[in-house]
Amino acid sequence: MMDLKLWLSILMVCEMAESIGSGENWLISVPSRISVLESSCVVIPCEYDYPMKGNLWKKWRGYWTRNDETVASNDPKFKLTQEFNGRSRITGTIESNICTWQLDDVRETDTGPFYLTIEIPRHSKFTFSRDTVTLDVFRVPEPPVMTVSVSNHVSATCKVIHACPSSPPKFSWSHPGMTKTSSKNLKKGLWSTMSTLTFTPEEADFNKPLNCKVNFNDKKTTEGSMLLVKKST
Repeated sequence: MMDLKLWLSILMVCEMAESIGSGENWLISVPSRISVLESSCVVIPCEYDYPMKGNLWKKWRGYWTRNDETVASNDPKFKLTQEFNGRSRITGTIESNICTWQLDDVRETDTGPFYLTIEIPRHSKFTFSRDTVTLDVFRVPEPPVMTVSVSNHVSATCKVIHACPSSPPKFSWSHPGMTKTSSKNLKKGLWSTMSTLTFTPEEADFNKPLNCKVNFNDKKTTEGSMLLVKKST
């Protein structure tokens, strides 16, 4: 007859395995949709939580899939589909609950939906099939948003929204001056990057366009323009 303590231990293990695979307390935070410029990159922020804590097996495996295709994994032995091989990687540490994924050189076909699976060896795995990420891929970048303030000096800003913080857009102005670039995390996979130009105007600068050109990943550009008008006194 089986020892009572051994039998109870087996029951407890079975109950824990059922709980960890059932979805109860498996939580994930990812944006459901992200707008992405074709040929640029996208960094999909991702964090998750799991019901079983404690000293679990150290090497966990996480992978993103689309249908039956594996598009990213933290395990180098895991073969990705040819379409994503070489341009897709998980940048977060799965064991630390970070499942952030970066996709480079985005294509029009990279729409998804994509979802994450976590495997904890000797315990169980869970697939977040209901928490999918869809990419809205567009071909032509939107013109930047520009502002110009004129007093004793000119202060102009040029701002764009993007999804590639690891390779932010580059700015160039039609007028020389001091420039400063800053980025802000807008959450849900989007970032705002802005260039500020400051210079002391001359009379010949007024009633002429001030142009700002934005370059995305050295592949696509967009441009904005505002007329430099002298402030009335």
